[in-house]
Amino acid sequence: MKPATSRVGSTWPTAAFRQADMLRLTYLIRRKSGLEADAFRAALQERFASTLAASAGRLRLSRAIFVQTLDDPMNEALARPRGDMEAPYDGVIELWWATDEDADAGTNAAADLVEREAAFIDHERSPLWLNCEYPQINPAHVVTARAASPLVKLYFPLRQQASLSDDAAREHWLRQHGPIIRAHAAGMGMVRYMQVHRVDTPLERRLREQRGTATPAYLGHAETWLDRSMASAPEARLGGRAAIADEKRFIDFARSSIWVGKERIVFDRR
Repeated sequence: MKPATSRVGSTWPTAAFRQADMLRLTYLIRRKSGLEADAFRAALQERFASTLAASAGRLRLSRAIFVQTLDDPMNEALARPRGDMEAPYDGVIELWWATDEDADAGTNAAADLVEREAAFIDHERSPLWLNCEYPQINPAHVVTARAASPLVKLYFPLRQQASLSDDAAREHWLRQHGPIIRAHAAGMGMVRYMQVHRVDTPLERRLREQRGTATPAYLGHAETWLDRSMASAPEARLGGRAAIADEKRFIDFARSSIWVGKERIVFDRR
């Protein structure tokens, strides 16, 4: 098996999993203190979405999706069996570039957007990082948890236990945890499942410095697209127990978070 690319800077076995054609930014958003949820939603989903779409060319973006966190009992149901967890974020901005060069040039051209973000985003508490995607269940058709869809998108940014190195945690996540989730996916109503692993790059450090980000980046995040109507089925409960039993082997729940949301495709030029 080929080793990981030099960009990842690691020896864990990525080659068999990695969807390597694009580089992805994950930006977990906490809204500014004192900003009401509705005002935050309007700022992100209306005004900032329009600005980002209009700037896509100079930012050299290939794709942009916003994920709006739902105020939903499912969030508590997901977090409760995992113990104390970090509070869900208010939303997520996901950006893709075709190449590393596009990402570097595009983010260099984004100084005005950073200023616009400051009106509604708490930069210090909103971590962002670059990723590679590792598809686990990835159907050929497009799967999107739109507002009118019965699907929700589960977001699970995670950090590993202190006893584990990044490489050891990633190895377990891919080699041990991935197959467990795939085995229970149908019973859990899961139609798509991606592992999205952080890539340590100078670009991430530059983006954090631009924003004064203090919250540490995560090891990455898991994302699944779920049919919520199956959440209470016996098969879903069985799958959930199996997932959590294995998560306890490598995830630090107290420094991780979990929630569900709905997606908005801002644009897609792939």
